[in-house]
Amino acid sequence: MPVSIVLDLMEAAPVLVFVSTLVAIVPLALLLSKATEDLSARTNPTVGSLFNATTGNIIEIFIAVFAIRAGLLQVVKASITGSILVNVLFLIGLSVFIGGFKYKEQEFNRKAVGIASSMLLVAIIGLAIPTVFGLTSHQPAESMSLAISTSLGVIYVLSLVFTLFTHKGAFVVDRIPENEASPWSTRKAFVVLIVGTLGAALLSEILVGAIEPVAQSLGISEAFIGLVLIAIATNIAEKIAAVTYALKNKIDLSLNIGLNSATQITLFAVPILVLISFQLGQPLSLVFSVYDLVAMVVSVIILNHICADGDCNWLEGAQLLTVYLLLISAFYFIQ
Repeated sequence: MPVSIVLDLMEAAPVLVFVSTLVAIVPLALLLSKATEDLSARTNPTVGSLFNATTGNIIEIFIAVFAIRAGLLQVVKASITGSILVNVLFLIGLSVFIGGFKYKEQEFNRKAVGIASSMLLVAIIGLAIPTVFGLTSHQPAESMSLAISTSLGVIYVLSLVFTLFTHKGAFVVDRIPENEASPWSTRKAFVVLIVGTLGAALLSEILVGAIEPVAQSLGISEAFIGLVLIAIATNIAEKIAAVTYALKNKIDLSLNIGLNSATQITLFAVPILVLISFQLGQPLSLVFSVYDLVAMVVSVIILNHICADGDCNWLEGAQLLTVYLLLISAFYFIQ
C-alpha cells in the first residue's frame, strides 16, 4: 500500500501505479477475509453468514463506486461480468480440478448446490431483461434497471431467509477450515477490518484513476481490465479458501463459496451500485453487451450440467477452466 500511494503521489507511470495497486489489493483482500471470518466465528451462524455477505465484496464495491463516479460505467459492467465468470468458472473449476487429483471423485450436496445455482440463474435473468430491452428497443433502460435491481435485492433477502432460517439444515454455513491457526482477538480483527476497509477505499480510488491511461498505453480496453485483472485480484481470498477446502475433500464448501460470491455480486452488490449511481448522477444501466450476456448464461448452463449428478472429478474442473479461457480470449478481441 505505501508503495502504490507514493507512486501515485509522484505521478509515476500509470502502468507502474496500476500494477503496484493491484498487487497491494491481494494481501489486503486476504487480511479483510481473515478479519471477517474471525469476527463471524464469534457470532451464531446466522449473524456470521449475514456479516460475511455484507463485507465479502467490499473491495469490488469500492472499485465500482469510484469507477461510477469517474464515468467508467463500462468498467463496472465488465467487472460484474468478470466476477461471475471468475467465481463460476475459474474458482470452482480450479477447486474441482486440483481437488480431483487428490480424490478420484468428490461428492457434494446436490440439493444445496442446485438451489444456489438456481438463484444465480434468477440473477442472470434479471440482468438479461434490461439487456434485451436496451439492445432491441434502443431506448434508455435506467429506470428499468432501477426496478430490476430492486427486485433482485428482494429475492436476495428472501434467499437469506430461506438458507439461514427456514431451511438452514440443508446448507453448510461454517466456512472456517479445520486446524486453522488461532483466531485474532476481537479487538485486533475489528481494527484490521476498519483500517483495511479504509485502505481498500484509498487503493480503489488510485486503481480507478489509472485504468484509462493504462488501457491506452497497453492497447487493451478498459472493459477487459475490469473483466479479467480486477475480477481476479479482488476475489483472491475466495480462490485460496476454495482450493484449500477442495484439498480437504470439502468440495461442498468450494462450490458454496463460488456460487455465493457470484450470487452476492448480482443480487447484493448490483442493486447497491445502481442506487449509488443514481445518487452520483451517473445512472448505471444494466444493459450489457450481447457477449457479456452470452458469457454469463453459458457459465450458468455448464455449471448446472456438471453439478447435476452430485459428484465431480478433475476433468470437469478442466472443462470449466477451458470455458473460462475461451470466453476471456474472445473478450480480448471483442471489447
